[in-house]
Amino acid sequence: MAQSSLQSRASTVVLADVVKVLEELYPLSYAEEWDHPGLIVGGLGWPVSRVFCAVDPTVEVVEEAIRAGAQLLICHHPLFFRPVHEVGGRGFRGAIVTRLMEAHCGLWVGHTNADAAVRGVAQAAADLLGLTGQRPLEPIQVDPSDWHAMHGESGFAVGLGRVGRLPAPIRFGDFVERVAGLLPRTELGVQAAGEPDAGISTVAILPGSGDSMFEQVRASGVDVYVTSDLRHHPATDAYQQARYEAELRARAGGDGAVRPMLVNTPHSAIESLWFAYAGQDIPKAIEEETGVHVDLRVIDHSTDPWTFSVK
Repeated sequence: MAQSSLQSRASTVVLADVVKVLEELYPLSYAEEWDHPGLIVGGLGWPVSRVFCAVDPTVEVVEEAIRAGAQLLICHHPLFFRPVHEVGGRGFRGAIVTRLMEAHCGLWVGHTNADAAVRGVAQAAADLLGLTGQRPLEPIQVDPSDWHAMHGESGFAVGLGRVGRLPAPIRFGDFVERVAGLLPRTELGVQAAGEPDAGISTVAILPGSGDSMFEQVRASGVDVYVTSDLRHHPATDAYQQARYEAELRARAGGDGAVRPMLVNTPHSAIESLWFAYAGQDIPKAIEEETGVHVDLRVIDHSTDPWTFSVK
């Protein structure tokens, strides 16, 4: 990254410089067309020395960050998924914007741009699972000059999700336990579709809502698909098709393994794995850019909406 003029002062950093760093780490050009990440709230000249990260900008998260003296809140999920026409006091989003403005605390969102980026949401989850030989589940095109500036000769392809191989074959049931053990505890836990004793070695992972990607997952040929928010009909159809194709292969004397089996994780929980990298990368990049060390903390308690379950 280019050195900022602030490096000579080495005493303060302003929000504009932090945003510049964030959008070099997680370029806005990586975002899906429908997505609008970036700076949501904040004055570009506001000073920043204490940063908090969280998956969701809930009222509770915002209040916790402000009470602790945050001057910038970095979230994965947007405060506004769709266009709005007011941010008044009639709704919680308006209350959040007002509270942030009053406290001079900015809000920056890294959503699908952070999903796709180097050391972003998908790579963080894939690396924690130990996947090797990774490639995007759905690659995105990047400008070659931007590629060189961002990634040098790393050869790391960017895009949504990751596909890779486990270090060694494992029982599906043991793999599901491993996934659950990586995530913050939630009331709904982790669900799976497949035979616990089946052996697996290849995995596709897409943190966040992923039942629109079954076509790409089937084309990848992996044993298991790990994602979130699997709805009844798409998940049923995908698993039934996998079993049907396995039976056809077995009758023809081939491989009768069902693939892909499915692992359904809590949405915010799996995306929180991003902070294993972002919590290191963001303050390091800010210091390299500006010469200023900022204090960064992660709000790591669950923001899953479900408070209890009955079985």
